[in-house]
Amino acid sequence: MQAVISGLLMGLIYALIASGLSLIFGLMEIVNFAHGEHLMLAMFSSFWLWALLGLDPIVSIPITILILAVCGIATHYFLIRYVLKAKMLVQICATFGLAIFIRSFAQFLWTPDFRNVADPMLSGRIEFAGIFIGQPQFTAAIVCLFAFIGLYWFVTKTETGLALQATSQDRQAAEVLGVPSNKMFALGWGLGLGCVAIAGSMMSSYFYIFPDVGINFSLFAFVAVALGGFGSILGCLYAGIIIGLVESLGGLLIDPSFKLLYVFAIYLLVVVFKPQGMFGRY
Repeated sequence: MQAVISGLLMGLIYALIASGLSLIFGLMEIVNFAHGEHLMLAMFSSFWLWALLGLDPIVSIPITILILAVCGIATHYFLIRYVLKAKMLVQICATFGLAIFIRSFAQFLWTPDFRNVADPMLSGRIEFAGIFIGQPQFTAAIVCLFAFIGLYWFVTKTETGLALQATSQDRQAAEVLGVPSNKMFALGWGLGLGCVAIAGSMMSSYFYIFPDVGINFSLFAFVAVALGGFGSILGCLYAGIIIGLVESLGGLLIDPSFKLLYVFAIYLLVVVFKPQGMFGRY
């Protein structure tokens, strides 16, 4: 039961990270290979706001969201819009090159050293029926869940969200109806990196922060998007929880040194037997 709870909590964080990636892909059919690096930037943003201004990561969430949203919009206008109509290989090289640039620049600015937020507001653990839950992990999972619900509501219930869906389904038809696709793409990048900002801010309370921290999380995000279905935000929630449970229970019941292998084995099975994922778009 301890492993199940831990897997669920981590799975909700994976789900929010993956939802940002899925939103961008569903809107523009571009895979953001710099997604993990943006997560790293969110964690460093929280760290430096704490180190320089004394703001706890949970307090600085709005600032980190704003910083990452601006990064997302700038990424679209200064890079992505120039490769939208290019071949897929060009798009892959563009975002992969962006990932290498961000990671290298972070190492240049902040060195590869490990950093952490000392004495965060969220600390300690909660005990319930013999089960111990870290308060930072529990709070992070709850915040990520509410952020996910807010994103899903925005995309499916608001006029702007419906415009995002229309743009993703048929860009030209949406433009004929007056929906500015370029602005929708920029908004999609802003929302996608805003999700990463929330997850990164919460994780910075209990994870070490360094330039390569986002790599494993981005891999899990890609797996979650493939499991849930490319472009399916709701599918990311179920897939994130599945990944968290498989990682936690696999490490407990079989062998912890192979827990990543179990996750990627499920990914391969889904890709081979159901390449469209478990759920549809949105």
